[in-house]
Amino acid sequence: MIIICQKPLKKLKINGIALFPFIFIRNPEDKKNKILINHEKIHLRQQLEMLIIFFYIFYVIEYYYWFFKLKDSYQAYKRISFEREAYSNEHNMNYLRKRKFWSFRKYL
Repeated sequence: MIIICQKPLKKLKINGIALFPFIFIRNPEDKKNKILINHEKIHLRQQLEMLIIFFYIFYVIEYYYWFFKLKDSYQAYKRISFEREAYSNEHNMNYLRKRKFWSFRKYL
């Protein structure tokens, strides 16, 4: 895992994004934000499990499925199984130690 502060993120409404093997964060002080970093680490694990490219394909498909169903981009984002797993467990700093393979499936 490599954490990088990225100025282009300042124009987006996100604090961080995981693009294997990097975690890009908007603000340098977010390097100390354990919850944000843990959330993004969960995404890195998901990406590895799905051989990286399949994670992105599935993520986009799931996003558009929910977007067309709900007609709301933020709600579609929140319904993505990968995000649901990450948000549900971002406060648990031991989650990745105990997490089972493909645990995101519970959130489908």
